[in-house]
Amino acid sequence: MRVVLSPEQDRHEPRWWVARGRPRPCPERPERAERLGAAARAAGHAVVVADRFGAGPRAAVHDARYLAFLETAWERWSSQPDAGPEVVPNVFPGPLFDSYPGSVTGQAGWHMADTSCPVGPGTWEAATGAADAAVHAAEIVLHGAPSAYALCRPPGHHAFGDRAAGFCYLNNAAIAAQHVVGATSGRVAVLDIDVHHGNGTQAIFYGRGDVLTVSVHCDPADFYPFFGGFAHETGTGEGEGRNLNLPLPRGTTDTEWLAAIDRAIGVVREFDPAVLVVGLGLDALASDPFAAFAATVEGYAEAARRISRLGLPSVLIQEGGYLGPELGPALVAFLGAFEAP
Repeated sequence: MRVVLSPEQDRHEPRWWVARGRPRPCPERPERAERLGAAARAAGHAVVVADRFGAGPRAAVHDARYLAFLETAWERWSSQPDAGPEVVPNVFPGPLFDSYPGSVTGQAGWHMADTSCPVGPGTWEAATGAADAAVHAAEIVLHGAPSAYALCRPPGHHAFGDRAAGFCYLNNAAIAAQHVVGATSGRVAVLDIDVHHGNGTQAIFYGRGDVLTVSVHCDPADFYPFFGGFAHETGTGEGEGRNLNLPLPRGTTDTEWLAAIDRAIGVVREFDPAVLVVGLGLDALASDPFAAFAATVEGYAEAARRISRLGLPSVLIQEGGYLGPELGPALVAFLGAFEAP
């Protein structure tokens, strides 16, 4: 399978995030992509550097004001006296206020949903590189390959049309899906198996009838992102019935996880899309630092086998998956099983 990545992705080096009120080293580090890329190469997959696709694909998904903020935030922030090393919001708009601020400090609160998505000197370049990798993988599939994998870093599925969140800045899966829709006018399904709900992807397509979004994830009642991913969220307007959430309890093992993925596969099959986009989070592993689920490497291989039996042209987009011992092996197992006859 062709593996697409951008060397720009290493330029994003977040220093910290806040968990339970404590600043901690950020788990979304360049080493994630380095390990995944090394594992893919060692397994014999062809690694290609992403082409640049310009502003069009990301502008088809994200708000122009938000994109301008991401592109300029670091320079504007760092020009302030006594500015910190990263753009991190300290104030957020309340529900009764909708006036857009002029200062970068206020705009940070407007465009950043939480403190886990700091913007540093290389964040914009890394995020656009990851988005280019997603579009390049989609192009490979549009040109006839049965599948391609975009090694996207930073990940994307928590990014809304106008806000960063949860380590995510540009929504790579949504950008790939929208690129396919624009190129084919066909229907696309997004199947997200990250342990965290893809709340940004859901929000972007929530009122759309041409894109199905399905997510298998840890119950947000007590797990990030907390405010989205519940079973009653099914879409609105033309998108009614085009969103399916399958939340599962902490500690879910392969058996229950794969059963939920089977249900998701059935819904995708009924939707009959032209192309499938898979949000490949590797953080459902028991060995992942978040340790919400207890999936295994073989569980990931089996998930790949089941999803691949849909027989759909498939764009695989890297989402989460952090620095545990099985990160690379799980990717190799998934890619190998997805390609297997």
